Amino acid sequence: MSGLLAELQWRGLVQEATPGLEDHLERQRPVTVYCGFDPTAPSLQIGNLVPVMLLHHLQRAGHRPIVLMGGGTGLIGDPSGKRTERPLLAPEELHANLERQRAQLAGFLDFTADRATLANNADWLVPERLVDFLRTVGKHFTINVMLQKESVKARLDAGLSFTEFSYMLLQAYDFLQLFRREGCTLQVGGSDQWGNITAGVDLIRRVEGAEVHGLVHPLMTTAAGAKLGKSESGAIYLDPALTSPYKFYQFWVNVDDRDVGTYLKLFSLRPKEGPEGIDPLLQMHAKDPAKREAQHDLADEMTERVHGKSARESVVAAAAILFSEWDPHLAKADAFDVLAQEIPTAALSGDSVTLLDAVVTAGLAKSKSEARRQIEQGGVYVNQQRESEPNRTLRPGDWLAGGNLLLRKGKKDYALLRRPS
Repeated sequence: MSGLLAELQWRGLVQEATPGLEDHLERQRPVTVYCGFDPTAPSLQIGNLVPVMLLHHLQRAGHRPIVLMGGGTGLIGDPSGKRTERPLLAPEELHANLERQRAQLAGFLDFTADRATLANNADWLVPERLVDFLRTVGKHFTINVMLQKESVKARLDAGLSFTEFSYMLLQAYDFLQLFRREGCTLQVGGSDQWGNITAGVDLIRRVEGAEVHGLVHPLMTTAAGAKLGKSESGAIYLDPALTSPYKFYQFWVNVDDRDVGTYLKLFSLRPKEGPEGIDPLLQMHAKDPAKREAQHDLADEMTERVHGKSARESVVAAAAILFSEWDPHLAKADAFDVLAQEIPTAALSGDSVTLLDAVVTAGLAKSKSEARRQIEQGGVYVNQQRESEPNRTLRPGDWLAGGNLLLRKGKKDYALLRRPS
């Protein structure tokens, strides 16, 4: 392989491809390529970004992506990779999910000047007549071939409704519609979609006599065997209301050393070599893995792309305060706003509040006697400075960035006090 396909292979974005794809990508410019996303969740997850990055690299090479939102297929549900049938969502909920995901994709693809487009398969699936669909599409599929598809075989023992069994036909029909409407000749997705994608390739060959292509990436898991984008607390979402920018950042910082090279190739826009290359970064990381330089670089890049530069700066400052004993006097108000979402936080008002009262109010001690003992033993810190006088009154200079006071008990037990504005 050479050129674009070799780049995608190096990044780990190729598992299977139809014969002749490399020549097709080099010969025809731009190739119109699509990937489908069913809006059955209110937000994309990190795992969803693998096919998005595949679209990104294709776009960067001069090709034209179509993001197909499954407003129609989302009403059915894709059985691929699922052990049980998905619950059917109401059309209103699907529409709301679709709009949220549409906004998230703008951080990864350039939709200006028709360089990429959004489509919704509800536009042709919802008004389609059943009898017409069976005559024009269904007659090209045989049951015995459909039963051999992995997405179907894996569910036969557990049970598969006719609704989900028909999903393959619907996805094939999407490819046919986008071929006719947009001249789309390539569909991409995860390896669990290979059967659905090749079904569309076959349908277009039968109906239109045309050659189109498919490309799938591997389904990603961590070195520990977990699904990509999962943490101990659950899925990592792009929506800040579901996964805070701080937790999003920390997910990347805590990536296993065995996985960080894979993730950099998948998600970073760094090249392979050169001063800003991935290979030199990994070589530097290998010399001192404890510094987690590769993880921090990836966390910076992904957080800024998903949540913006300001959010990235705020979560970096908040993390530095909690994990590096960075001077909180240097932090801006936004960093304390981040901390308020991640550590116990309480409001505290009054002009003559003692440190004793503050520790109890913050929940770092159950009683004043316990708080007194902790302070006198040197276990309490105000804005990262050790304190030993329980009865000392909090001073105006203790309140940072408009009314924030950081308390710490021991090495890692934090709380934040905030003055009502």
